[in-house]
Amino acid sequence: MSSPAFRFRLVRLNDAPALLSIYAPYVEKTAISFEYDVPSLDEFRRRIADISQKHPYLVAEDENGVILGYAYTNDFHSREAYAHDAEVTIYLALDARRHGLGKRFYRALEELSLAQNICNLYACIGEPQGADDEYLTDNSIRFHEHMGFRRIGVFTRSGYKFGRWYNMSWAEKLLCDAPAHPEPVIPFPQLDEALVAGILRRAAE
Repeated sequence: MSSPAFRFRLVRLNDAPALLSIYAPYVEKTAISFEYDVPSLDEFRRRIADISQKHPYLVAEDENGVILGYAYTNDFHSREAYAHDAEVTIYLALDARRHGLGKRFYRALEELSLAQNICNLYACIGEPQGADDEYLTDNSIRFHEHMGFRRIGVFTRSGYKFGRWYNMSWAEKLLCDAPAHPEPVIPFPQLDEALVAGILRRAAE
């Protein structure tokens, strides 16, 4: 898959089985996710529905309708003063990595976040325990650096998985200069459909 053709669209609840099959190896075989157990299909559907009430939840699929990955933003913190911040999450099918799809996902999420009046994006990243860590690499760290995120803090030995402790770091990207009086955040379902469609189309180009 040297130059995959794909399109972005909004998630549907019936995507849950395909998305869960993408997510499961990250839970079972890596420390990219700090979950121990793969969530049930019902739980995964609930997560999709909850996130989609306020934030963009995107799916990429190829010309045959095969889902290549998914990405979304979510609340960074529940308290109201954090309303203009969001946390970003991305998971790609194992054979869809390293072809530029992640970069395009982030391009879409950044534009959509600005349209919602979100100013800052944050990413929570597990850090490998040495170059020979079989469960985690520094690929996510390097990807976020490439996308303009800045590492701003480390929680030392905060995650325990596969019999070892992992540091967890936060990376930040400021999407705009913070306005003195920010406009209220617009829930994603209330954004103009034509605006959203244009952002998704451009991001996939």
